[in-house]
Amino acid sequence: MRDVLLTVVRGLGFGSVYALLAVSFVIIYKSSKVVSFAQPALMLAGAVLVSYLAGPVGFYLAVPMAAIAIAMLGWGLERTTIRPMIGRPVFVVAIITLGLDIAIRVVVNVFIGPDVRNVGDPWGLSTVDVLGLPVQERYIAMAVVLLVVGAGLFAFFRYSRYGLAMRASSLDQETALVQGVPVGNMTALAWAMAAGIAAVAGAFVGAGGGVDQSTWVIALKALPAIIIGGLDSIGGAVVGGLLVGLVESFFATYQGEYLPWLGQNFSLVSPYVLLLVVLLVRPYGLFGTREVERV
Repeated sequence: MRDVLLTVVRGLGFGSVYALLAVSFVIIYKSSKVVSFAQPALMLAGAVLVSYLAGPVGFYLAVPMAAIAIAMLGWGLERTTIRPMIGRPVFVVAIITLGLDIAIRVVVNVFIGPDVRNVGDPWGLSTVDVLGLPVQERYIAMAVVLLVVGAGLFAFFRYSRYGLAMRASSLDQETALVQGVPVGNMTALAWAMAAGIAAVAGAFVGAGGGVDQSTWVIALKALPAIIIGGLDSIGGAVVGGLLVGLVESFFATYQGEYLPWLGQNFSLVSPYVLLLVVLLVRPYGLFGTREVERV
């Protein structure tokens, strides 16, 4: 039972990071119906910026500073590269985001260098006793950040003027325009928010182990998370991210003992197996909106 509980804690910890990344994908998708493949690079950029800022100002101040800086970058990317593509096929815009991802990573890799960069987190791999279990402090921090960001997003979309405007534009842009909602500005705000959240996720991806030029690959685990939860559901993105973390953690712990015939490192592909299973049952995700076609 002890090993099972530790596996759950580890899964929820990493799942919290996947959930943050998944939320950043969904925010952009809801605003423009585009899956932004630039999120891995924005996550990596945020992590690297934290690694440079943590020394002078400390980790706790470096994270919000990096989030604001990367949010401004996301806003600028939308204004300069995505906004001119209005009216073009969604596939074209998605390819542009892929190009942005590659370009940003090329620049960021220069600042990373060949070695692993420490993000300056205060926890490392240290543990704290929780009900008799040695839980790594970074897992607790990951879960707390997810709760804080989730609560902030809930309040923003439910009670703030801009949040309500973003919800309106995501439901029906033409109607929102008629009602006086600046849809273009809401899309730019969505990109800024998504970039900032990705940067925060990057800081915690590097907690305990640092970041290197291959860290961006971790963000790809958010893709099965958003499809499992539903492309247009922020709550679904959170659930999907946590499920991906749990499945990956359980396979990493027990697959070698109980399912050795699946081969080594099967945990790396287990999120995509979960994705296939969910799609067979609910093609639009656990919480996604089912499309209705009129004929």
